[in-house]
Amino acid sequence: MASQFYQTGEARAPKVHELFSLIAHRYDLINDLQSLGLHRRWKRRLARLAACPPGGRALDLCCGTGDVAQALARAGAHVVGLDFSEPMLSVAQRRKASPAGVLRFVRGDALRLPFADSSFDAVTISYGLRNLAHLERGLREMWRVTKPGGCVVVLDFGKPRNRLWRWCYFAYLRVCVPAWGWLLCGDAAAYGYILESLRHYPSQEGVAAGLRETGGRNVSVVHLLWGAMGLVRGEKPSSASQP
Repeated sequence: MASQFYQTGEARAPKVHELFSLIAHRYDLINDLQSLGLHRRWKRRLARLAACPPGGRALDLCCGTGDVAQALARAGAHVVGLDFSEPMLSVAQRRKASPAGVLRFVRGDALRLPFADSSFDAVTISYGLRNLAHLERGLREMWRVTKPGGCVVVLDFGKPRNRLWRWCYFAYLRVCVPAWGWLLCGDAAAYGYILESLRHYPSQEGVAAGLRETGGRNVSVVHLLWGAMGLVRGEKPSSASQP
């Protein structure tokens, strides 16, 4: 199912903003239903892989309703959650349980981060990299604001290597997930967007290659649900080890 919300180039951002404004009030519920609650486990694993030291600074991009940012704050980090969707940030702000000095949410563009170079010990993004108009520019921005010795961690939909499992998985995304969108948001195209965007996404292996191209060390890929989801982690070399 082609989605009216998927566009390429500079038209991408307004359409993605329209999409998330539409689904913000049902976002977590539909995620729970379509993943059988597994997305919460995967996001906790993302937070553990970030390994932000207690008192360190973490940035969660495309933070949505703030669940990953909250997990990072509970682990002891000082966290900034950034998103460009006001409705999503409104939900995140209502649910915020951490003190203002530990966790704050800001509106901003992941392609033009309003932070200085080397500002954060860990930078995370879950289900957001696939939505950026320029994936490579997004990775470079994440890398720019990461401190030497820090890490970048990405969680997103993946492309299973097994052809039969990939066919079954894509069929689920094509038929069942839009049905949840229609039932709960009144718009099947809002969730038909997932498969459409995934077709143009380089998968977890492509993201890993992108991190290596930016200079990442110890880049690793964790395949979740037999590759249906992927966690990619890369470390920024410390100043002493940079070439």
